[in-house]
Amino acid sequence: MSSTAHHDERMAKMTFASVYPHYVTKVEKKNRTKEELHQVIEWLTSYDEKALQKTIENKLTFEQFFKEAQLNPNAHLITGVICGYRVEEITNELTQQIRYLDKLVDELAKGRKMEKILRDR
Repeated sequence: MSSTAHHDERMAKMTFASVYPHYVTKVEKKNRTKEELHQVIEWLTSYDEKALQKTIENKLTFEQFFKEAQLNPNAHLITGVICGYRVEEITNELTQQIRYLDKLVDELAKGRKMEKILRDR
């Protein structure tokens, strides 16, 4: 499944704050914690608790969110399908980064062990 310019643009303009509560709900429904979610987000983006809260309060778009992030050098090890897309084949860099985050949240919610999710341990 290939993404379109419209799809990429729409994802870039979404705010992290609008999606974050869905991440929390998804992982908590599967008996994982918000702290584990934050650990996964920090691994991928380098946002600690304080920086993450600031991004939410400032309603940063995903474009701004990832522009200010320091992506983990092992992010390229995130592979598989999320939302019908194979993350390693996504050509738009920002869309791929958003899908990396989606994939990590999905793995957390599915009960995958943290050391497997955080691919550098």
